[in-house]
Amino acid sequence: MTEFAVTNAAIVTRTEVIRGDVTVRDGRITGVVPATRPSTAAGTIDFSGDYLLPGLVELHTDNFERAAVPRPGVRWPALSAVITHDAQMAASGITTIYDAIAVGDIQRGGDRLATLDAMVNAVTTAQREGLLRADHRLHLRCELSHHRLQELLAQLADHPLVSLMSLMDHTPGQRQFVTLDQFKTYYQGKYHLSDAELAAFIADRKRDQALYADANRAAVIALAKERGITLASHDDATPAHVAEAVEAGVAIAEFPTTREAAAAASEAGLHVLGGAPNVVRGGSHSGNISVRELARDHMLHILSSDYVPVALLHAAFLLGDEPAIGLPAAVATVSANPAAAVGLDDRGRIAADLRADLVRMSLHDGLPVVRATWRAGERVA
Repeated sequence: MTEFAVTNAAIVTRTEVIRGDVTVRDGRITGVVPATRPSTAAGTIDFSGDYLLPGLVELHTDNFERAAVPRPGVRWPALSAVITHDAQMAASGITTIYDAIAVGDIQRGGDRLATLDAMVNAVTTAQREGLLRADHRLHLRCELSHHRLQELLAQLADHPLVSLMSLMDHTPGQRQFVTLDQFKTYYQGKYHLSDAELAAFIADRKRDQALYADANRAAVIALAKERGITLASHDDATPAHVAEAVEAGVAIAEFPTTREAAAAASEAGLHVLGGAPNVVRGGSHSGNISVRELARDHMLHILSSDYVPVALLHAAFLLGDEPAIGLPAAVATVSANPAAAVGLDDRGRIAADLRADLVRMSLHDGLPVVRATWRAGERVA
């Protein structure tokens, strides 16, 4: 049983920032009270004006994969990797994590298939044994052009932690890499391919898409509907892509690459998810739409840390400085909105009766710094 209170905090609620106190008992928030003076009750934590935020909710992080394969060809023990990844996320204020695990790969013989089972088993074991600070779920990134996708999904579909699936197609010349020049720059740098090797790689990927993508897409959509799993589309580039997503029953549009696609997704009622690193860096590393521009025009609903855990909170505070957005709406993109998109109605906001997933943070020269993280009332970082 946990019971504690905080006082003198700048509490970021769904609609405003208030100075006051919050009480917690048995892992849930029991009260949120505005107060002009700090409480002097014994055992109360004086925040001295620091921010109190809801625990952050991350729907698409590649950080576990980076821990499992820290360098090309280096496979780290998966249980150690997930514990390391989890500690980084909790220290970044993230209390609910959808670990993005690739099912299929654009590169034949790559690390992703070799580490798939080990990563799934590591999350499962660590969660069951109480080794993790945050609450972890699985997000299956379904590479539609992969020849074994349906076979691999059949082995994972009934896993109790699978809560989100995304439709992904990294075939060159569309979606994330609309031009082959963008694709060439990225993949030659990633895989160190010669021009001839790259040409063969592109030809192979286009052949795989023609052979497998349509049937795989239909199978993923059917599986998501049958199991009641939230479905996301990935890297939509055109209104036609968005229309396909809507027809498939997609709820989340991950990383739309153009303004037109983001506008179409937002108008269709999809939850538009953008990359926090894009916000922090001031733009896309692959030449796609600026997420900050989407946020200013109210076409962004969710942020994802993607490949940099600390980017989530940093980006939220950068957006919070935008006059057209404000801090409560910006914080909602990393808490209330992602929670709502995947049906988690017990977290993501600071309000009575919700889970006490909480973050204490302060600003240092404009940079948000996490000072403490609580998951269901238990201090975990």
